Amino acid sequence: MFKKRTRVSSGVSQLDRQLGGLFIGDNVVWYDDAGSLASIFSLNFIQESQNQNKPLIYITFDRSPRTLLEDLGPLAENQHLTILDCFTHGKGDGSEVFSKFYEKDGAQWPYQIVRINEPGDPEVVSDAFYHLHSTMSGDVRFVFDSLTGMQDLWGGEDAILKFYSHACPRLYELDTIAYWIMEKGAHSDRLRANINHIAQVAIDLSVRRGKSALTILKAHKRKPDALNIPLVYWNDGMAISFEVETGKGGTIDLGGRVKQIRSRQEMAQKELAALVGVTPSTISQIESGTIYPSLPALFKIAQVLGVPVATFFQDQSDTTSQVIFSGAGTRVSLADLPKRDVEGHRLSPADFDADAEPYLIEIPAEKKLPSHFFVHKGQEMGYLLDGSLEMKIGNRTYKAGTGDVVYLTNEIPSQWKNIGESTARMLWVKINR
Repeated sequence: MFKKRTRVSSGVSQLDRQLGGLFIGDNVVWYDDAGSLASIFSLNFIQESQNQNKPLIYITFDRSPRTLLEDLGPLAENQHLTILDCFTHGKGDGSEVFSKFYEKDGAQWPYQIVRINEPGDPEVVSDAFYHLHSTMSGDVRFVFDSLTGMQDLWGGEDAILKFYSHACPRLYELDTIAYWIMEKGAHSDRLRANINHIAQVAIDLSVRRGKSALTILKAHKRKPDALNIPLVYWNDGMAISFEVETGKGGTIDLGGRVKQIRSRQEMAQKELAALVGVTPSTISQIESGTIYPSLPALFKIAQVLGVPVATFFQDQSDTTSQVIFSGAGTRVSLADLPKRDVEGHRLSPADFDADAEPYLIEIPAEKKLPSHFFVHKGQEMGYLLDGSLEMKIGNRTYKAGTGDVVYLTNEIPSQWKNIGESTARMLWVKINR
């Protein structure tokens, strides 16, 4: 009887398209040429697992629990995360500086940390994570960080090859998904060949001419168009995008994306140019595809527009099917109004094509605005979350308090004033239709 293959996401949509997705049972090997490139893919994998409420076991040989928690950031604060600490009594040599970590009140942690006292014994390590797995349900996820750290502790390639060759088939049968990270230059061609033979997926990460590149070396029972072809990718924060979408006949229209996002923010080319520090002609040429911006200019454009750099390399399909957005709340400029008088945050991505754009507007106590927040031809409405406001439309003055709704059609206010003693906060929506 054949094993049913269930497809899941890696957390990186464009990698899923290139690879054909992950399958339950996959062992994914990441050959990291720089020693730091695989981390962002692991973080996305962890985030996706947490979004699906899947238990994940992180086995760390190279980083102390404290360092790992700092690197994981908000992802560490999850009840489905278990960390198997093979560092403290491994590379950490049981030093007091690392052992002090466990003097905290462990009951207060949302995650679980299991310290392995004999990480130098491969059987002790495997027994520990198989035992943890037995207490969990569903398709458990694993991150092994890293095979290189295991080799340093266990004294050679034969030990990690034996460990890996036993663990991979068993994890496959247990319906898990495992990420295995190794530093490419620290291992022999013989070891990499043996590991590739056993793994379901093998991916090489390198830096080529200053750009990060991903190469799919193996994708068992999948036929990726880009097999053994380096794909340049960008990452900004957690976002990852590929510069070229193989099989789609061309590159992402970077200039068009810049223009689209700028236009949605109702920002003129002249204004964007001034904030970036280039001429309006330069912005015009970038948007028309005549020239390609330098990396510093590209990052500055992204900063001014309030989007990750990776946004410029994404398809619209990457956001149109999205229903939940993490890290929303990008600060935006509001109709040339002084920042000390009003603050605005966009609550949806700047490149998200929707009929409505939500914002959080905050006006400090006693501040008066000589104009409306937006130059907008459509309808708008707002809900006053806190505070009291006064607005003028034509010759009439209106007052709104907490819980009131403001609805604008053709006319827009010529003045806003906070008449309360605290900051007024509004959920404001521009309706684009």
